[in-house]
Amino acid sequence: MLSRFVLAAVLSVASAVGAGALPASAADPTGVPPPAVTAAATDLPPGNPVVARVNGVELHLADVEAAQKGLPPQLQKLPLAQIYPMLLERMIDGMVVTDAARREHLDQSPEVQRRLKLVEDRLLQQAYVEQILKAAQSEEALKAGYQKLIAQQPAQEEVHARHILVKTEAEANSIIDQLNKGADFATLAKKYSTDPGAASGGDLGYFTKTDMVPAFSAAAFALKPGQYTKTPVKTEFGWHVILVIDRRVKPPPSFDEAREEISHKLARDVIEAKLKELRSEAKVEAFGLDGKPLPIAQ
Repeated sequence: MLSRFVLAAVLSVASAVGAGALPASAADPTGVPPPAVTAAATDLPPGNPVVARVNGVELHLADVEAAQKGLPPQLQKLPLAQIYPMLLERMIDGMVVTDAARREHLDQSPEVQRRLKLVEDRLLQQAYVEQILKAAQSEEALKAGYQKLIAQQPAQEEVHARHILVKTEAEANSIIDQLNKGADFATLAKKYSTDPGAASGGDLGYFTKTDMVPAFSAAAFALKPGQYTKTPVKTEFGWHVILVIDRRVKPPPSFDEAREEISHKLARDVIEAKLKELRSEAKVEAFGLDGKPLPIAQ
């Protein structure tokens, strides 16, 4: 649990959120904004009631809920009721400070206006990117990206194998002698193997040639299902005895498994294409620190 002091310190950022600060995701106009993390369900009043008034300006429950989404992830996950009193106090603090600044006409300060312009620009960039991605990342586009992804992935053979890892060649030969006499491979793995997977009978699951060190892969892929190595296999980890259980062609990832990868790639491609288009339409000039013109990337 967070102490009251630490929680209060962390919640201090909420006053800025309540005053309309820029979300962190808006700082990168070309990034894909992460999804908001919602608070856990709580017994909140229905509707959007007023939760505070500061000099006649109302603060609503929706404002507090929005402020929580601007907090660090560990606080976003907490029930709102758990942090509500302190969050509300910090937001009220923010409102009274904002009100005091307006009374002194700081909102008309050239420096404040400059900063507000930066915030406005970033929010506009974020909104524009979100609009592009919403239009581009349709289910049809994702499925088309999936078909392209699996078409570009060459078929790879996999083997499903068990192995027994020991420190010496003599130990490995002794295990092979026992296998030749009909001993059960998984039982021997549990008894002799020094590999962390010994408890599961040395089961390695399915793997491709590139998943293992070359000597191990060469020996495993030379075997048919049901065969084991008749001589020990040496690698930097020790001496192995390998049993192949099955061989297959590695299946492609399902659409659901690949959805996130496809979505990110599609987002990058769409944003890069749009930036290229916009830059080609704009008159851009850039200068170095010495004042000399710089070449413009196309």
